Amino acid sequence: MSVAAPVTLADVEAAAGRLSGQVLETPCVESKTLSQITGAQVFLKFENLQFTASFKERGALNKLLTLARDGASLKGVIAASAGNHAQGVAHHAQRLGLRAVIVMPLHTPTVKVARTRGFGAEVLLHGESFDEARAEAMRVAEAEGLAFVHPFDDPLVIAGQGTIALEMLRQQPDLDTLVIAVGGGGMISGIATVARALKPSLQIVGVQTSRFPAMVNAIKGTTHPQGSSTIAEGIAVGEPGRLTRELIKALVDDMVLVDEGDIEQAIVMLLEIEKTLVEGAGAAGLAALLKDPRRFAGRKVGLVLCGGNIDPLLLAAIIERGMVRAGRLARIRVGARDTPGALARITAVVAEAGANIEEVHHQRAFTMLAALNVEVELVLQTRNHEHIGAVIAALQAQGFEAAAY
Repeated sequence: MSVAAPVTLADVEAAAGRLSGQVLETPCVESKTLSQITGAQVFLKFENLQFTASFKERGALNKLLTLARDGASLKGVIAASAGNHAQGVAHHAQRLGLRAVIVMPLHTPTVKVARTRGFGAEVLLHGESFDEARAEAMRVAEAEGLAFVHPFDDPLVIAGQGTIALEMLRQQPDLDTLVIAVGGGGMISGIATVARALKPSLQIVGVQTSRFPAMVNAIKGTTHPQGSSTIAEGIAVGEPGRLTRELIKALVDDMVLVDEGDIEQAIVMLLEIEKTLVEGAGAAGLAALLKDPRRFAGRKVGLVLCGGNIDPLLLAAIIERGMVRAGRLARIRVGARDTPGALARITAVVAEAGANIEEVHHQRAFTMLAALNVEVELVLQTRNHEHIGAVIAALQAQGFEAAAY
């Protein structure tokens, strides 16, 4: 590196020594099905299997161990986090006998708040965003004499996250591409530090959600607007780190954006194909492959499933929307004469076509059909988009007006 590196391979190797036996060395294995779908050879690093279901505990523990070693008068630690860093700090602070205060944005998913409190941390809910929560954490740290544990812009945290790459390159030495989710940039900074030292030819691509493109803007000089929410709240960072920006600019080949639909699709595919649960940030790498498969075709791609903490209600909505996109859940309107037996005939045609009825709405008043006609709304379980077309064709063949909507 041409810059005075804030984090080096030696720092990451030292972190690996500290973390040995205290965090899980997660598997990194090929997904043959995802490889067939994307055209790349896809290897998944299952960081969602960590005890707190996120890679974040690597960096948090590396920082806490150093603080505990160096600070005999340490009064406790404080962190600001949308959830995963909070759990990592809280869990390992509890293990080490340290007081932990966590400031979380007001709209953090309930599951993350509950788990953080379950690790014995004092949780303060403050602000609409991570940046507002961080400002409050800094204020409390100053007022109460607590050590602030930054979620990404800290050399010890970055070094801890870099241990992921030490494991990946030992487990799968033939990898030639890494596609890594980016929020504040701690994970990709640590991973890129290791990758450039051990295998300089590796292509490293960072992925952000298009609703929070702060690092892309900082690195590329673009002016993509920032949104207010995303299903990938783990990488919803409005202001990139100073250290991480420096490292990404020096070490990462490219940064790309993915949309909410890409992330939703990736979550559903990982659940259905790999039987593994990830949150939005954890699906960002696969989302990038699905969005631009030609870019990665034929390459040996490593993805980090960096977190698995997702709100069950959000997951239910994502699964249902994924079913709609795949043509496995359909909503159709059927117009018919309002006569006895009409609904029975409609449902019989649907059954004969092999679809299963999930919901039925029989509408007389709120319709543009002629008087004495009825509109039936059906939600159907179907096989795919072609099957939806076949159901509609079968209804039309029996004289009904039918269309998907």
